[in-house]
Amino acid sequence: MLRGKKAHDWDLATNATPEEVAAIFKKASPAGKVIPTGIKHGTVTALYRGRNMEITTYRTEADYSDGRRPDQVHYTMSIEEDLSRRDFTMNAIALRLPKGEKVDPFGGAADIKAGIIRCVGDPAARFAEDGLRPLRAVRFAAQLTYRIEPGTLAAIPGVLETSAKVSAERVRDEIEKIIASEKPSRGFLCMEETGLLKLFLPELAACRGIDQKGFHCFDVFAHSLLACDYAAEKQYPQEVRAAALLHDIGKPITRQLDTDGIYTFYQHEAESEKMTRAILERLRFPNVFTDSVCHLVKEHMFHYTDDWGDAAVRRFIVRIGEENLTNLYQLRLADTYATAGNTPPPNALLPLTYRVEKALQEGRAFTLKDLAISGKDLIAAGMKPGKTLGIILDELLETVLDDPTQNTPETLLQIAQNIHEKRKD
Repeated sequence: MLRGKKAHDWDLATNATPEEVAAIFKKASPAGKVIPTGIKHGTVTALYRGRNMEITTYRTEADYSDGRRPDQVHYTMSIEEDLSRRDFTMNAIALRLPKGEKVDPFGGAADIKAGIIRCVGDPAARFAEDGLRPLRAVRFAAQLTYRIEPGTLAAIPGVLETSAKVSAERVRDEIEKIIASEKPSRGFLCMEETGLLKLFLPELAACRGIDQKGFHCFDVFAHSLLACDYAAEKQYPQEVRAAALLHDIGKPITRQLDTDGIYTFYQHEAESEKMTRAILERLRFPNVFTDSVCHLVKEHMFHYTDDWGDAAVRRFIVRIGEENLTNLYQLRLADTYATAGNTPPPNALLPLTYRVEKALQEGRAFTLKDLAISGKDLIAAGMKPGKTLGIILDELLETVLDDPTQNTPETLLQIAQNIHEKRKD
């Protein structure tokens, strides 16, 4: 509300205990339900008039042995005391119902107006309570384009041990939000400055100072952030943004100096794909997302020339997958932009995309399902199910990719029988 945005989530707080909250709602509506969703921390969820309302008793907290959750919760009678345990001043504001009187004991509204992220009270104490808070500060800075107050920023390096205790899933959620922000580099540069990057994404931190020469004007780290920023600016999907951030992460490992004194990074895409998978699995990203990002990273070095034959174009479609083509084109544009910070020409990929579209419109066979015969047809012709049958089908697809006119039942069955006889020999 204070930022002029529509509020989608409301948290209710009260001096009533969870038991008293349950009694109040039971009296108001016998059909209403109160669920003890977080009773240990004084929180219940009331189902009332078609709404789910999370209601927490005013509380203070003590001892955070796991660096995330309080070991003890004590009820208090004051909303001001409850707000004193919050992370940042902008998150320590309440509206007193029913009149909507603003309760802002720590100047959060002024900090929101000034675009400042400031801890409530002593930053070191707030961060020591919850190791996720430093990463949340960085994420808010990226997401809201706010700046972190100097004292709050300076406290982050001293609490990295606490941040290291935070679960991978919680870290992933924050990194996802940084990548989804309008300019992700704000968050990652702040992570680098405070030591959070080396803690959670050491592979990306290692890209700082890795010069590239040639057409590249930036080191690998700056290049990666520029690519991610471009993908965000163009509102590309999250998979493309993540791939833009990580596509060159294998360059520090593969860098070599050739005889001319120029750095080379042969096969860096293969190493980047392997490292990207390790990072995303470590942070518990979903398998589908991980596979998609890794595929883009692995294939980002494709090199199209006008002398590609039609068969080469069809093989490109098969290797990339029709469903991944747009994402790969977007990654290439982001990568091209980040070479020197110049917007790619509008027709940068036009020759390739034209030929790909032409091939797709021709309705050629690109998968085993597109073949004029199936495994069942081969079995009916006397071939046994098993590994050999799969090999034969793969060879038939290769044949059709080379020459689509061969995709008829009679021709493919004859080719399959010839392959089968040779393998028997």
